[in-house]
Amino acid sequence: MKSYKLSELSDGEVRSLMARPRIDFSSVFALVNPIVDHVHKRGDAAVKEYTLRFDKAELDKIVEIVSELPDPLLDAPVKEAFDVAYSNIYAFHAAQRTPERNVENMKGVQCKRVARSINSVGLYVPGGTAVLPSTALMLAVPAQIAGCKTIVLATPPAQDGTICKEVLYCAKKAGVTHILKAGGAQAISAMAWGTETCPKVEKIFGPGNQYVTAAKMILQNSEAMVAIDMPAGPSEVLVIADKHAIPRHVAADLLSQAEHGPDSQVVLVIAGEGVDVNAIEAELSKQCQSLPRGEFAAKALSHSFIVYARDMLESINFSNLYAPEHLIVNVKDAEKWEGYIENAGPWTPESVGDYASGTNHVLPTYGYARMYGGVSLDSFLKYITVQSLTEEGLRKLGPYVATMAEVEGLDAHKRAVTLRLEDIETRQVSP
Repeated sequence: MKSYKLSELSDGEVRSLMARPRIDFSSVFALVNPIVDHVHKRGDAAVKEYTLRFDKAELDKIVEIVSELPDPLLDAPVKEAFDVAYSNIYAFHAAQRTPERNVENMKGVQCKRVARSINSVGLYVPGGTAVLPSTALMLAVPAQIAGCKTIVLATPPAQDGTICKEVLYCAKKAGVTHILKAGGAQAISAMAWGTETCPKVEKIFGPGNQYVTAAKMILQNSEAMVAIDMPAGPSEVLVIADKHAIPRHVAADLLSQAEHGPDSQVVLVIAGEGVDVNAIEAELSKQCQSLPRGEFAAKALSHSFIVYARDMLESINFSNLYAPEHLIVNVKDAEKWEGYIENAGPWTPESVGDYASGTNHVLPTYGYARMYGGVSLDSFLKYITVQSLTEEGLRKLGPYVATMAEVEGLDAHKRAVTLRLEDIETRQVSP
């Protein structure tokens, strides 16, 4: 891994470190746009053709009704692990409900905000080089709590057309209604437009490769009238370590994201003096060689880097600029930096949040953490504001509204108030 000393870099050089491995979206869009159009025009037939081409699976039908599928059989330890994860994810997201509040801003003028679930949502669970049933829980559980009526989960099928049994188990447990046996841009397009058998959804969630991300970006700006959770890129983690950090823990945390794929990026920030960087690099090499996905991790490490900071303040400042998907602060007294961090301390590996602590692992990447948050219960809700005025309230507030409407030259707005005020006045003077 390349290394840099922040104290020796200009502002421009520091900013250059913020850049992620480049994705040529113009060429990706050129590949994805025809897929989006074909699925829009040809529906199920197009999805079947792309699934055969990309996943080598020949399908009789692309959608399964989850309630009609038999319960999958899992080994007891596996079932227990997913049950524990479900319980923790459910508890954390259920706690995010906000109570409805009525606010009387002035006598007779009441306002409130009410939550309503998004009626139909699409959840993308990647397949490809790794099966991710944990993502099924991360997306389906908050949708279940929110009360979404139609929940479509898209995931690539195996070559024999079957669905990963762990994904199916999580889908059933978390209230998914339909499973779309497709991946990639064709799955995103099918959910966005709707097909003969796949319900059209109103918002699409989930991580994916550059083609999935491109399809989401294209469709949210199309006539499909679909929203997305966030733009996303390859997985990434930034680890801040001081002299108290255990080298093999630091290495393991870096590799936990590097193994996602060759386009992942990991960053190690050394906070202050006395850190045994050689020991960390030795552990990286040793652990990487023993990983089944070590080839992916090694490629990711080849474009990752180490940053030397003078102290924790400089380390945190760099992290805020970089805006990583995952931030691990492996330093003494990590809790004192709690206002800035997501995971803290030597016994809090990022992978716990990826699976079962309860927090959501669907997070903004590629620097989008500057303006997006991760998936939460609110992601599956929309909020409606309600106002209610009594006669006394309109008499108090109405004249101010009429004045403001007059300033803006919107006479119909003004009359909607003044006509009512006139009727109130007329009624009061009537015998």
